[in-house]
Amino acid sequence: MGDQDIRAALDRHWAASEAGDDDAEDEIYHDDVVLEYPQSGERIRGRLAIRTTRGLLPNKHFVIRRIMGHGDLWITEYVITYDGKPSYTVSIMEFREGKVFRETQYFADPFAPWPGRAQWVERIDQ
Repeated sequence: MGDQDIRAALDRHWAASEAGDDDAEDEIYHDDVVLEYPQSGERIRGRLAIRTTRGLLPNKHFVIRRIMGHGDLWITEYVITYDGKPSYTVSIMEFREGKVFRETQYFADPFAPWPGRAQWVERIDQ
């Protein structure tokens, strides 16, 4: 599977995530995929377990900021919003045989700007 094919699979995956289409969302995963959330210390094994746990989270929305990658390593930077609260997220996906076999996701809540650097920064519209 080439880079264009993987990018198309990622586009389908994230669009399905936003639409709540569980069938299309989990097509990207190997049956024996491992998903890790380092900040909470959780590891989820298997496509079915990922699908089940994600289905427990209502009112989620995704805004993709960028997708970058080559070969078997791809990174998606996005904002996921649960019940109106945004979390800035990075997903690192490792592919094998055209499917994700390992994913790591990092989450960060928004925070107030630090006044000490105000003269050197510009504000980004969220």
